[in-house]
Amino acid sequence: APSILAADFKVLGQAIKTIEENGAEYLHYDVMDGIFVPNISIGIPVVKALRPVTSLPLDVHLMIDRPIRYAEEFIKAGADWLTIHLESDQPQNTLACLDKIRAMGCKAAIPYLTKCDMVLVMTVEPGFGAQKFMADMMPKVKKIRQMLDEVNPACIIEVDGGVDAVTYRTCRENGAEALVTGSAYFKAADRAAFVKALRA
Repeated sequence: APSILAADFKVLGQAIKTIEENGAEYLHYDVMDGIFVPNISIGIPVVKALRPVTSLPLDVHLMIDRPIRYAEEFIKAGADWLTIHLESDQPQNTLACLDKIRAMGCKAAIPYLTKCDMVLVMTVEPGFGAQKFMADMMPKVKKIRQMLDEVNPACIIEVDGGVDAVTYRTCRENGAEALVTGSAYFKAADRAAFVKALRA
């Protein structure tokens, strides 16, 4: 799942077509509001504008405060997966947001294991690209996989941050199935070969 945060925004549409041609399975959109995390990135208009460019599932990661306010609009814009953070709102709003996401036919991602289709584990500090992979998150990935196998085995684990041609192995070995990669993908000399290696 290449993250468009690391793409050249001047030619974003072309970058997305290339990602699809190189064999990626998802497109990852990092949405940041400058409140929940200390950076600002793209929003609803960008998701909507890029939806017609690709048939790949859009994996939209909301690093925003109180995502219940915007979940519906992101889904209408074309999100196929919507990840929210547990810490971004009160528990009752988080649960209501998850219910709304799933009711609209979108897949929800958050660590409420029986109410989600995917659990995202950040392997860098949220908010900025090109950070070093945090290997100390791997025991968490392994534990979540064990818990999911008991209560929701169809749910997948996604890791986001510092995933490259070396670190992807430990992610896979510990139970991660979806790999978000930004800088490593866009800096790869052969992007198709890079995707193929991560999918192997």
